[in-house]
Amino acid sequence: MKPVRVVVAGIHGHGRNHVENVRRLAATGRAELAGVCDTRPADGLDVPWSADLASLIAGTGAEVAVIATPIHTHAPLAVAALRAGAHVLLEKPPTPSVEEFEQISAAVAETGLACQVGFQSLGSAAVPAAAGLLGEPIRAVGVAGSWTRPFSYYTRAPWAGRRRLDGVDVMDGALTNPFAHAVATALAVAGADAVSSVEGIELELYRANAISSDDTSSARLRLSDGTVIAITVSLCGGRRTEPYLHLHGDTRSALLFYTLDEVEVDGVRTGFDRTDLLSNLLAHVREGEELLVPLERTGGFTRVLDEIRRAPDPLPATGFRTEPSRLVLPGIEGLAVRAAAELRTLSELGFPGGTGSPATASTPPPAPAAPITPEAPAVWPESLLRAGSREVATYVRRGDLQATDAPRPHLHPVRTLAGTVVTETQPADHVHHFGAGVAISDVNGVNFWGGSTYVPGTGPVILPNHGRQRRRSLRPVNGDGGDGFAERLDWVGPDGTVLAVEERTLLARTVTGAWALEFVFTLHNRTGEPLSIQSSACKGRTGAGYGGFFWRAPKDSPGLDVFTADARGERAVHGSRSPWLALTCDDWSLLFAQTAGLDPWFVRVAEYPGVGPALAWEVPLVVPERLERAITVVVADGRLTTERAHALAAELAVP
Repeated sequence: MKPVRVVVAGIHGHGRNHVENVRRLAATGRAELAGVCDTRPADGLDVPWSADLASLIAGTGAEVAVIATPIHTHAPLAVAALRAGAHVLLEKPPTPSVEEFEQISAAVAETGLACQVGFQSLGSAAVPAAAGLLGEPIRAVGVAGSWTRPFSYYTRAPWAGRRRLDGVDVMDGALTNPFAHAVATALAVAGADAVSSVEGIELELYRANAISSDDTSSARLRLSDGTVIAITVSLCGGRRTEPYLHLHGDTRSALLFYTLDEVEVDGVRTGFDRTDLLSNLLAHVREGEELLVPLERTGGFTRVLDEIRRAPDPLPATGFRTEPSRLVLPGIEGLAVRAAAELRTLSELGFPGGTGSPATASTPPPAPAAPITPEAPAVWPESLLRAGSREVATYVRRGDLQATDAPRPHLHPVRTLAGTVVTETQPADHVHHFGAGVAISDVNGVNFWGGSTYVPGTGPVILPNHGRQRRRSLRPVNGDGGDGFAERLDWVGPDGTVLAVEERTLLARTVTGAWALEFVFTLHNRTGEPLSIQSSACKGRTGAGYGGFFWRAPKDSPGLDVFTADARGERAVHGSRSPWLALTCDDWSLLFAQTAGLDPWFVRVAEYPGVGPALAWEVPLVVPERLERAITVVVADGRLTTERAHALAAELAVP
């Protein structure tokens, strides 16, 4: 099949990701990067460049134009591209007004070409599956989102944090840009595609930062069929949390984590695939495949954005805390959870600076299926690991990671019983380290560790070979052996091939004066041929045998030391095969014990504190069918003595 010739408009900033995506599809023979359009010339791209999109399309014979420019340029560029003969992938949001939305719609009808809108969350199979998993009609949808943004976020571009720039609508607010996917996904789940499907809109727009747009907002929508959608989001949270949709049925509810492609019902999470929207557009061009996010599917979203555009300027928020790099609204995460559960707005929950009444009148919302009472704690729906009654760890799967991070579930933060954090994530020295989890640098040539790949004769190189661990299911496990989770994961290569399926169990239980994590994982080969696992050491990098279960500890921990039953110090224990190993400091200690398999220990202390059994220390590990490993980690306060380490190992029944 002949590759589809693609041009990209807007190649600086987010547009770089689109260029890389075209290159990825080009490697499979499906696309060809025919040229780029920008007001500034392209550096390092050996393709035609032009500041005029229509001329570029005409000169290159491009069949598809990807438009990733500021929102106020979307309508004129999309219309120009369509009339020049190219199908369009238009970055979200489509337009700042219904009028401009209708201009593009008219050009689509006039030319008979396709315009797909880049709401990637709507490419997820989780969206259509959510209602089926709920098992009853969706009566209302709540949305909760809380992220944190530094001051630099609002200076990243001239239009950042602005409603208008030089008299032109740009609408870079929380609801219309970073959380635009939340709004669009809620409308999609409710079937509100058309502009006319949204009948009533209540808005509460606030700003804590010194910007003209909103950074904290509530919106309550009433659809033509009576469905209510209540959205509360903020960019002033104390930490990043994964946003979600709270789906209210008649008698039960479900949570849709749109950044993760997961749906949770009755405590069980199910993961789904996501289709790349450019890939879908190429299949539409060549094979007539149905578009996932055609322009007409985003009419309801544009109606909401248009209302925000015409709304009064945001009100100043009060009660925020100023930190060196950001502003934080204490408690905003909990308010967002309550608002989604109760279908309320921020002012109705007593938000500081709230007006007490929404900006746009509407009829009162119906009661949700299972409301949270005002007295109940509002807790973000995360996977918390408990040892007895203590919350000791959070099991995380983040939706904001890049391909080079090799996205994967991991534990962070992990705490001692006294609350001391003993994991670190994305530290400056190794940004692809994520708390505690499973990571392997080379599985049949795919990097599931993150960062660079060691190339013999060259050294570390960033290659387009990163994989990801995609969740299929997560369910709670409770029993005599401890409480935790059972998980099923696909290990997916960059081309979408599933190399292995993993079954993983995490359990937490108390031990004498501490608690223990039991981490068991089994990899099932799905390639039809032996699976090859390699470390960088297998390729000639001395001492770099890392890969398998790995624990990254905090670098600034005072008095770091490491020892086994018969050796002490990094040089002595690195590469040893002792059944247990202790990493200690003045504030905390970790005792690692291998309970299935006995691999060499990969240990770092001087450069950074990190420990893990190495699956392929110096030679590749070949897995014909399955690989099983298990490790128990005791998490203790203070510094372990050698005697206490021996006692804990004996309590775990480790030699």
